Amino acid sequence: MRVLAALSGGVDSAVAAALAVEAGHDVTAVHMALSAQPQSCRLGSRGCCSLEDSEDAARAAEIIGIPYYVWDLSQQFEQTVVTDFLEQYRAGHTPNPCVRCNEFVKFQELAARGKALGFDAVCTGHYARRIDGPDGPELHRGLDEAKDQSYVLAVVGPEELSRILLPLGDAPSKAWVREEAERRGLGVSNKPDSYDICFIPDGDTAGFLRRNLGDRPGQILDTDGEVVGEHSGHYQFTIGQRKGLRLGRPAADGKPRYVLRTDPARNQVIVGPQSLLTVDRLVANDLVQYAQLGVDSAVQADFGSTLAGRWLNSVPPTLLTAQIRAHGTPSVVADVQIVDGELIVDLAEPIRGVATGQSLVLYRGTRVVAEGTIAAASRTPADGADELVQSEQSEQAVV
Repeated sequence: MRVLAALSGGVDSAVAAALAVEAGHDVTAVHMALSAQPQSCRLGSRGCCSLEDSEDAARAAEIIGIPYYVWDLSQQFEQTVVTDFLEQYRAGHTPNPCVRCNEFVKFQELAARGKALGFDAVCTGHYARRIDGPDGPELHRGLDEAKDQSYVLAVVGPEELSRILLPLGDAPSKAWVREEAERRGLGVSNKPDSYDICFIPDGDTAGFLRRNLGDRPGQILDTDGEVVGEHSGHYQFTIGQRKGLRLGRPAADGKPRYVLRTDPARNQVIVGPQSLLTVDRLVANDLVQYAQLGVDSAVQADFGSTLAGRWLNSVPPTLLTAQIRAHGTPSVVADVQIVDGELIVDLAEPIRGVATGQSLVLYRGTRVVAEGTIAAASRTPADGADELVQSEQSEQAVV
């Protein structure tokens, strides 16, 4: 096959491209320049898309022996990822920019350009497996659970998945990948991984938001509506946050208070006890579905209500689980349904710290079966009626 390999300048994409060549594919490499300031330096493990990364990608392509090109996608990245990131925070959500980038830039844009140029597939260095199943390609967790990236890839959808190669899905560990890079002389075997948000290389998300959204003083309220503090912008707070609240007076019981929700329309932050963060029902929209959904009650009952301490790649193949963070512990699903296009998931055990805007990914065994964006979360009291804990924030613009 003619394969378009995305080279970021890191060790993963370099080894993935080398493995694609080794598998007999006709590979061409492309570096997607996403930063509007590529001359900026990478700060250790923070940031990416620097001039250094472009040079490392070019050197790796030369060593592998494949053609290499650079595509300037900085404008698309700014419009679809950075601008969306800011608008989501303005609306009171907690977005995952890596999911957005994978959806609109690293796959949608890459695949569209590759198809127009006559390529059969695109290749990336993500740790996830694409397995050809009886009904078409399936997305599964990577063999290395510590590096698994199926969560951030779930948004690409089944159509795009059919044209993606993921050579590192069966990699046993990151150490093995680095050894492969060293053995092949790719020059990036010791390069640190990039973490955090790539367009905030100093890691100061709050500072980035302040610079771009400005200060907007408002009130911090408790659950009784009493003013307990002030803030300089609701967007600086996320669900479950405890530090940095600077409350003027302690709670009556002396216990810490946490951010329960934000109200963008009123520019308010509501805080309360940790117990009110507990939810067991999630509602998600913008559904991406890979397979039919349903709970195998017998398997769920036999397995139990939690995955804590268990290997994710060894769970029963029909057990339905839900994951709300890239490397968080999944939850066992007790029930699932789709109502008017919304995904409604009931969990076997309650969880904390769920924020609107996060991605919800459902797995059956190791296979991704659905993905959506969390719009609401609630807990179900003993009487069965839903008690709202966090709901979709107001879409009213904050000015």
